[in-house]
Amino acid sequence: MKKKKHIIYLAGFLILFLSVGFSTLKNRDLELVKNLDIYHTLFRELNMFYVDETDPEELVTTSIEAMLSSLDPYTAFIPESDMDDFQFQTTGEYGGIGSLIRRSGTQVMIAEPYDGFPAARAGIRAGDMILKVDGVSTREMELESVSDRLKGKPGTELILTMDRYGVEGPLEFTLTREKISILNVPYYGMIDPGTGYIRISNFTTGASKEVENAVKALKREHELNSLVLDLRSNPGGLLIEAVRICNLFVDKGEMIVNTRGKMKQWDSDYSTSREPLDREIPLVIMVNRGSASASEIVAGALQDLDRAIVVGRRTFGKGLVQTSRPLKYNAQLKVTTAKYYIPSGRCIQALDYTHRNEDGSVGMIPDSLISEYKTRNGRLVYDGGGIQPDFEVIPEMLSEISIQLFTQSMYFDFATRYRNTNEEIGSPETFSLSNDGYDLFKAFIEENGFEFQTASEKAFTALLKSAKREKYYELAKDEFSSLEEKLAHNNLKDLETFEEEIRQILTEEIVNRYYYQVGRILSQIQKDPQLEKAREILNKPGMLKEVLSGNQGALAKASEQTIDY
Repeated sequence: MKKKKHIIYLAGFLILFLSVGFSTLKNRDLELVKNLDIYHTLFRELNMFYVDETDPEELVTTSIEAMLSSLDPYTAFIPESDMDDFQFQTTGEYGGIGSLIRRSGTQVMIAEPYDGFPAARAGIRAGDMILKVDGVSTREMELESVSDRLKGKPGTELILTMDRYGVEGPLEFTLTREKISILNVPYYGMIDPGTGYIRISNFTTGASKEVENAVKALKREHELNSLVLDLRSNPGGLLIEAVRICNLFVDKGEMIVNTRGKMKQWDSDYSTSREPLDREIPLVIMVNRGSASASEIVAGALQDLDRAIVVGRRTFGKGLVQTSRPLKYNAQLKVTTAKYYIPSGRCIQALDYTHRNEDGSVGMIPDSLISEYKTRNGRLVYDGGGIQPDFEVIPEMLSEISIQLFTQSMYFDFATRYRNTNEEIGSPETFSLSNDGYDLFKAFIEENGFEFQTASEKAFTALLKSAKREKYYELAKDEFSSLEEKLAHNNLKDLETFEEEIRQILTEEIVNRYYYQVGRILSQIQKDPQLEKAREILNKPGMLKEVLSGNQGALAKASEQTIDY
């Protein structure tokens, strides 16, 4: 009750202060004061007279979030309780046991332990159920609450009581929390003689140093003649780390990105400040619809400077700069203050915040809204949202059964059972689920009652319902029956038809249980259409240099070879 009064008095004092202090401001500012006053009186009346008890803090937070969501998807209010997660997004560090968790029914389970950290070192596995934390039952506990109990000051101990498939009785683990630092470069290696590969998953503090060390290691340990930077599904992070990564490959003094906002204080030019590590090595950058923000700066700037060829799909289209502003009571406002512009002058930000793909990436952009720009050597590039690759490689859409198997956790649960009944497997590069293993999977999903409706079946069900309601069903009863029979899918048949993609997903999930994130990456890149295109470009003498020279004919000819997979 004290907290509620405090919030109400604080809001009242703020309005009173604004009303008195700003009485001589311009009309626009007077409108601001007027509306704040309206908000204050509304809040007061609601709190006093609403039929049920209200939570003032929750009401204010809800109104703040609704207000900010009307501006853009990235301006956000961060209360003190969420500051740890906010810091993790910036630094990649937190105190804990080093594991992802997820909900499974009424319990919380380990989704993925990070290799080398307390959970993995103790032998905790993906799929293990967390029954208790320090003797406190997690049954029905919110996922965030379990997470809070797992996190803590490095050096402190906790006891986990776990349940594991195939093991009788609970398991108990005593762990010591550590500072968990998630790598920005989870893997690097050689994919061909002379061709290196670096996966960059984030742009938190130190990302550029990790990339630099990876390049140096590849040069030291191998004959490195070309390089692939994989930025797929990288959500971005710190702007300065993107600039520093570009600096590894371009001359000192090159402008990489500038920011422009309403206030001049947010207008800045970000240029390279050091001599490059290697300004000659042929570069291919791989991107997809999940590559955003800092990823788009690296891909777009190196494309604009004709330093690299970009392969994959159009990127996410997130070119807005957020700045953290401190608020009272240790809260923060992450507010959009500017937009990113890369060397050609184009803006990365999607022109339309609302009409996006299901994953949030750039949707269809009318040609009338797209402007042409030129790279340093005169190649045409375009704005409108995201970075359009020089060579577009569109991965084949997953079948509906594959999607549903993922949604219903069939892959995850089978991999859990597989790991707990098989002590070891082959290397990530060579392991593939055997025919016997696939037969076990088919039996597993039947045992677990796996069922789903295809999009066609859902549409047919809706049509049937409408036809019956409108009394047309009896007029075409035979036709409806025939169509229903033709549209009906069969689990067994679908498992055979889409066996290759299902087997590949299962293989990656199983490999992850034994070799963690590095193993999954190694398994993924064995059959990777975008990576195959990158290798083709780098292995074909002169193709990369000719395309980057600004020869539009060369690019058009090379692009004809790009196919959908």
